[in-house]
Formats: sequence, C-alpha cells, structure tokens
Amino acid sequence: MKNLRKNTIMQLTLSVVMFVSMILLAVPHQAKAAENLGIHAKAAILIDADTGKILYEKNAGKSLGIASMSKMMTEYILLDQVKAGKIKWDQKYKVSDYAYKISQDRALSNVPLRADGEYTIRELYDAMAIYSANAATIAIAETIAGSETEFLKLMNKKAKELGLTNYEFFNSSGLNNAQLQGMQPAGTPNKGENKMSARSVALLAYRLLKDHPEVLETSSIPSKVFRKGTDDAIKMDNWNFMLKGLVFEYEGVDGLKTGTTDYAGQCFTGTAKRGNTRLISVVMDATDADGNNENKKARFDATKTLFDYGFNQFSTEKIVSKGQTFKGNETVAVENGKEKQVKVAAKEELSMMVKTNDAKEYTANVVLDKKSLNAPVKKGEVVGHIEVKNKAGKDYGFIDPKIKALEVVTTEAVEEKGWFTKVFSAIGDFFSNLWNKVF
Repeated sequence: MKNLRKNTIMQLTLSVVMFVSMILLAVPHQAKAAENLGIHAKAAILIDADTGKILYEKNAGKSLGIASMSKMMTEYILLDQVKAGKIKWDQKYKVSDYAYKISQDRALSNVPLRADGEYTIRELYDAMAIYSANAATIAIAETIAGSETEFLKLMNKKAKELGLTNYEFFNSSGLNNAQLQGMQPAGTPNKGENKMSARSVALLAYRLLKDHPEVLETSSIPSKVFRKGTDDAIKMDNWNFMLKGLVFEYEGVDGLKTGTTDYAGQCFTGTAKRGNTRLISVVMDATDADGNNENKKARFDATKTLFDYGFNQFSTEKIVSKGQTFKGNETVAVENGKEKQVKVAAKEELSMMVKTNDAKEYTANVVLDKKSLNAPVKKGEVVGHIEVKNKAGKDYGFIDPKIKALEVVTTEAVEEKGWFTKVFSAIGDFFSNLWNKVF
C-alpha cells in the first residue's frame, strides 16, 4: 500500500513537470511566431516614415532583385532636378530610337511613344509613376543626363549620398537588360538586373518622402489617361492595387512603387498614413502560402500584414523630454570660468514608435564627448549625446545612418574669469601644488 502511494505521487509529480515544461517550451515558440508575422517573402521591412524607426525586418540586409522599385531612384533624381530648376515640367522630349523601340513592346509596362513625337516631362513622369512605363523612364534618364549610361552615374552618386548599401544599378527602369534589345547602358552585362537590400529600398523611400513629399500626389492616382483627347490616348491603371477604390484597397495607402520581373519576383514598396502616423513597408519576392511567386496578390497580402502590425501594435511614445537631465551627468566641468560647472540637458524631445506599453523597456543614457569645457561657454554648446537602448535587446534601430543622435547641450552660459581672478587662481594653484609636493 505504501509503495502504491509512493508510485502515485511520483507519477503525479512527473505529470506536473511535463505539463510545466510544455508550457515553457511553447512560450518562446509563440513569441518567435509572432515576430515572424507569417510574412511570405524573401525579405521585408517596416519603418516609421517620420523618424525612420525600424519596426520589423526579415532578411533586410540581403541584396535581391528590385525590378521597377528602381524607378524610385529615377523619380528622386528627377524631382531633385525640377526643384533645382534644371528641368521644367513643360520641357519637351524628342523620342530617341532606344526609347521608341522599347515603348513598342507592350509585353512590358509601356505607353507607346511615336518615333517623331514630343512629350512633356510631366507626361513622361506620370506614365512612370502611375503605370511604371519603362520607355518613359528611359526618356527621363536621357533628358537629365543625355543618355541612360550617364544617368547610371547619377544613380550611383545619389545612392552613395543617401547612404544606401548592397545595391547595383544596371539601368534606370529596373527591367532585365536582356529585355532592352541590346541597347542597354554601355558596360553593363547583357542579363544584368538591378539589386538592392530591403533596408536600402526602405531608406530610399524614406528619403524620397522626406525630400520630395509631392511624389505622393502622383503615386496615389489610381488611374489616368495618357495623352487624353488625342489619338494616342491610353488608360494607365496604377499597379498599386492597395490604393483607394482598387481591388485590395487598404485605408491610408497612397504609394509608392511596385516591381515585377522573373528574377525579382513580386515586390512592393508601400506607404500608408492614418492620423499622424505614416508607415513605409518593403516586401521582396513575395509568394502566396503555397510558395507561388506569380500571384500578384501575395505582395499586397504581405504588405497588409506589415501595416496591420504597425498600426495596431505600435504607438508613438516620448522616450526623452526636451531639457531632461540625467542622474550623474547633470553638469560638466568648466576651466577658467566664473563657475566651475555648467548644467547640461537633452537638447530636444525624442518620441518614437514602440510597441504599445513597451516604452518602459527603453532606457536613455548620456555619453559625454567632452569631459570639460574651456570658458567662455555658450548656452547650447554640444557636450555629448544620448543613447537609447532596449532592455531586452529587441530593437532594430533607425533606417537612416545619417540620423543624428539626440544631443546633450549646455543650458546656460559661463563667462571667462577676469585677468585679476586668473592671476590669483594661478597663485593659489601654485602654492597648492607646492604644498602637496612637500607634504
């Protein structure tokens, strides 16, 4: 009887241990599944368009085909040129043999151009931004740089300026060079195709919206007629099916650029705004649940998942207040000043998107770049910066390497000592040092 009771207790104990173990094993698995979000794409990223805070990423550093998402770079350079007054919207373009031949290939996304035709830059831009017209993109590149070969130099130069990494540009449109009928830019491979990492695509989109927000005025147009009222009139339907009124409409979507080739698969850089929050997402080589990469719905399904995640699970929280001081670093020493210390504090407020109720997981620490200052000291002089860290290490950082760290500055001015005070201070220091040496 005693042994029976003992065996029963042991069995109950083992059952409890197994039950608890199953629960503990299940928790990390569920957390991992939640982090993966079920995104069916080779790479993906989601960022806050205001601060550049990265909210989610998957294989975001891997270089992959970007197809017509390349046109965001062409848009960026064109809008730069327009802003600088170097290109006019009503400026006329005479069709080159290259642009004409590519425009006649309706298997590609194109508006046919006449060999003897003239088109305004505005017409070509609309065709590129709305309909992803490839020949129109080539025409814009030729207008800006004289040839697409020269335009590639501008693309690479701008990429470097923006801080992009893991990229290769072989043409302005994002087509495979094999589709350019042997007329691809000089020095580029016959089957070359543009590549970039999801992180760099997101950075390009981020800077495009920051520097040229007017791009949304065109990217948000669901449909427009090219050369309306002429014999060449063609309806251009936007390939971004998440726009208002289209088949996969998603509240707040107003851009930005799709891309599809055999090499790149289904790609999409999307942006949506709700209230004061704007998000930017990138999905690359998206597939449906069965692994089919020819299903155009797949890239929009993945984008919807990312947007739902961002809008539903994140909120903007204040991490650092303007004028905030930090224990242990309230002041910095001042040499030759009327005051021996000067107060320092955060120059600006830092608010960023974090998982709702997760702000407490972030800590802000001061890193002093200057341990002391020489008088005179001006108010607002930078003495260091603030590092923000997540306690659990679950943080992707910011998309733009050029985003300046939050600065720590002096909150008051300190005047330099007068010559009389300096003399007596020097005498005092001399005898103090002498006393220390003797005794």
